[in-house]
Amino acid sequence: MLLITAKDLRQRVRDRSLLLMAILVPFGLAAIFSLVFGDVEDQQAPTFVVADQDRGQIATTFTGQALAPLERRGVLRLKKAGTEQDARTLVERGEAAAAYVIPAGFTRDVLSGRPATLRVIGNVNARIGTFVARSVADAFAAEVRYVQVALAVKGGGSPQEAVAVAAPVTLENLAADRRQLSIGEYLSAGMAVFFLFFTVRFGFSSILDERRDGTLARLLAAPIPRVTIAFGKLLGGIVVGVVSMTVLVVAAWLLLDARWGHPVGVGLLVVAGVLAATGVMAMVATVATTAEQAGNVHGVVAVLLGVLGGVFIPIQQMSGALEVLSLLTPHRWFLEGLADLHGENAPMLATGPTLALLGFATVTTGIALTRLGRMLRT
Repeated sequence: MLLITAKDLRQRVRDRSLLLMAILVPFGLAAIFSLVFGDVEDQQAPTFVVADQDRGQIATTFTGQALAPLERRGVLRLKKAGTEQDARTLVERGEAAAAYVIPAGFTRDVLSGRPATLRVIGNVNARIGTFVARSVADAFAAEVRYVQVALAVKGGGSPQEAVAVAAPVTLENLAADRRQLSIGEYLSAGMAVFFLFFTVRFGFSSILDERRDGTLARLLAAPIPRVTIAFGKLLGGIVVGVVSMTVLVVAAWLLLDARWGHPVGVGLLVVAGVLAATGVMAMVATVATTAEQAGNVHGVVAVLLGVLGGVFIPIQQMSGALEVLSLLTPHRWFLEGLADLHGENAPMLATGPTLALLGFATVTTGIALTRLGRMLRT
């Protein structure tokens, strides 16, 4: 078995197209996509302008307790403007996504129960920033309304009492145990597992190459079990797949600043993914009768599984039937396993996805071995 594997590996190493398909193309595509879409992830926080013409206690509460904490968290950046016209000018120039204008008498109107207006001026080309600015203003307006109702129930009150009224609902920001992969990580992992299926197909399907070249008869005439030939071919694909995935994972870590989680969990997930890919491609190879036919069928299956598995369309954007079908692909489980290994309280092992991938490997490899007699004939 080891001699068969070694012979196949020597042949593949001489084939430069394998290096291109297994390492250079997937890493190159991941790097290009990361550069193209990196700005989406690393986009700076929007800038908001505040023109406080009231300078009363409620206006100060808005800037100091509603906007300032968001600025400290990096959600937004604040600028001050002296007048409403100055604020409008900054927005029109594109130097700010939105502006808040707090008119004179705002605090007095709030405390007296009269209608008070907090104006939001949005940049037409910054819809997300404008939406965020309006959402903050709506939340503050709801809080002000609560204070007014609370003071009315108490029979009126001073500005100090208004500020001291506790909110009925408080929000606490907690880090999720699991986070999604960054754009660079997702694209690197997606390209790696997508091209993995093209890489490992050379293993088991090389039986068809042996038949075409006339060397399969020599293997069958040798005093070795046929299952040894099959496992020798499978092992060749597994070795190439593991080496390819390892190089891509390390390269993405060093060059694209990808963070994959605990090395043990990532290693087991990679091995399980390679076994699953090898099993699927081996099963598909048993359908073909020639090496050329196997290559065509492998290409169709690899692309179809990649599309359904979320390589080109993020899993989070799938819904309905597509989301269900994605569970039938090793790609989905591999990407989900990497996501499970992320986060502050991430486990060392992605147990569920790893077991799912091993299940794919067991079932598909078993089917391929039961159809071995169809391939091992001259």
